[in-house]
Amino acid sequence: MTIVSGAKMIQTAREHGYAIGAFNTNNLEWTQAILRAAQAQQAPVLVAVSMGAIKYMGGAKVVADLVRNLDYGLNITVPVAIHLDHGSYEMAKEAMAAGFTSIMFDGSDLPIAENILKTKELVSWAHGRGIAIEAEVGSIGGEEDGIVGAGEIASIDEAKAMTAVGVDYLAAGIGNIHGQYPANWTGLKLAHLQALGAAIDEVRGRPMPIVLHGGSGVPDEQIQEAITYGVAKVNVNTEAQLAFHQAVRDFVLSDEDLVGKNYDPRKFLKPGVDAIQAAVEERIAVFGSAGKVN
Repeated sequence: MTIVSGAKMIQTAREHGYAIGAFNTNNLEWTQAILRAAQAQQAPVLVAVSMGAIKYMGGAKVVADLVRNLDYGLNITVPVAIHLDHGSYEMAKEAMAAGFTSIMFDGSDLPIAENILKTKELVSWAHGRGIAIEAEVGSIGGEEDGIVGAGEIASIDEAKAMTAVGVDYLAAGIGNIHGQYPANWTGLKLAHLQALGAAIDEVRGRPMPIVLHGGSGVPDEQIQEAITYGVAKVNVNTEAQLAFHQAVRDFVLSDEDLVGKNYDPRKFLKPGVDAIQAAVEERIAVFGSAGKVN
């Protein structure tokens, strides 16, 4: 069993200049693809799940148990964290009780004082149980489980205040958005990221890991430059969804689904699952986390 807190793996990534991928899962096959990709690349990984996916999959405990059982059944040897993505205050508590090892509390839609207060409470509760906490300042553009963000640039003062409550990694809006990026997107605000990273490092007294949400569709060179300024966790969801969709669509349009017993869901879904694994492995290479299991 290699299930761990996300804190050590992401802190190590921050200090050594690479990033860990947090890949959202949606079902059994998706989780298998993520774990197999991490194992093939010998990369630490976070298996992330949104509140919507938790509901779809049958609850937080079902998800946590699924990841643990697959970690054991697939003989995974790389570090794996079970991560709640964009969780409410109530879901954060539920996920911790269910066995998640990394929690993102998204209070970005709250007044900053309330966001900080609730994050501080969760930090105290989580750290006593060996669970890592991520918080967010500024909002990430797009929509995630009903929380809509216009993509505000995170305030450096708010980032410093959130860092001071003891979070393990911090999500900060730097022009990134969820979902597919529009044609008129102007790119990450890397100069702001650099200034923000330096400021929160000073507050913490050591390098502070920053989280890049909406990692799908950001040009590789921007991601890699962002890593040099403190990004140590990159969230990926849409990229794997698009790869899955395209592979299954190609399978059907080529009439391969009509051959033999390819109606069997294990065979029908295989092209899509293989595409997820390939997409995850490709992102791991870009993030620089391949071979970083120690």
